[in-house]
Amino acid sequence: MNRIENKFAELKAAGKKALITFLTSGDPDIETTEKAVLEMFDKGADIIELGVPFSDPVAEGPVIQEASLRSLNGGTNLDKIFGAVENIRRSTDKPLVLMMYINTVFRYGTAKFFEKCRLTGIDGVIIPDMPYEEKDEVSAEAKANGVLSISLVTPVSGDRIKMIAEESEGFLYCVSSTGVTGMRSGFTTDFGEFFGEVYKYAKVPCCVGFGISGPEQAKKMSSYCDGVIIGSAVVKLAAEHGKDFPKYAGEFVSAVRKALDE
Repeated sequence: MNRIENKFAELKAAGKKALITFLTSGDPDIETTEKAVLEMFDKGADIIELGVPFSDPVAEGPVIQEASLRSLNGGTNLDKIFGAVENIRRSTDKPLVLMMYINTVFRYGTAKFFEKCRLTGIDGVIIPDMPYEEKDEVSAEAKANGVLSISLVTPVSGDRIKMIAEESEGFLYCVSSTGVTGMRSGFTTDFGEFFGEVYKYAKVPCCVGFGISGPEQAKKMSSYCDGVIIGSAVVKLAAEHGKDFPKYAGEFVSAVRKALDE
């Protein structure tokens, strides 16, 4: 089993919800990213998504867009991120996922990219701008290297929910609402209806992301599914605290973990 599958099996046995966090790799710098990942794992994150900065991140709101720009201006690239993963793997065996845009994969070379994922210890990849119908462009290489391709489903996926959910692997990333990433004070989605449809077909755990900003919201959203994904609220801490980001990320994760476990 992949580390992601093992983690969800462990959480299910313990009756716990998954806490998945996201950060933008290289913001404020790659060394701070490494420290923040280890600190978040230490404070209760189950899976961490490493965002690969991209010049035109269409699915992202301003917080992550600005973080991507800062990271790129600092010289972050895929090879540096893989180097960070190698360093992180010396200290933890918890699941790591890359979240990135398809052009970055193609530019690096699909076969080379997934081989590097395997060699460094990346367990899954999320590609938000790759239509599910085109996943065959990467699925063979991903499978050959034991890397799970994580699918996304939204409240407006309609008839496609069945197809996406039935064939998903690792976990299903359920987008809370239409639009871009970013913290939200509330949601208009009928989550009972949305997850009722998703769980008719999903064969893997389902986690909700986009807009979750703190412990109370995370606890409420987790009642619908198997876990929560928090990105912008974490990335905002990197912008505010720079090299001190790991400390504040750890405190934030600790508070969310406590809320989820209550």
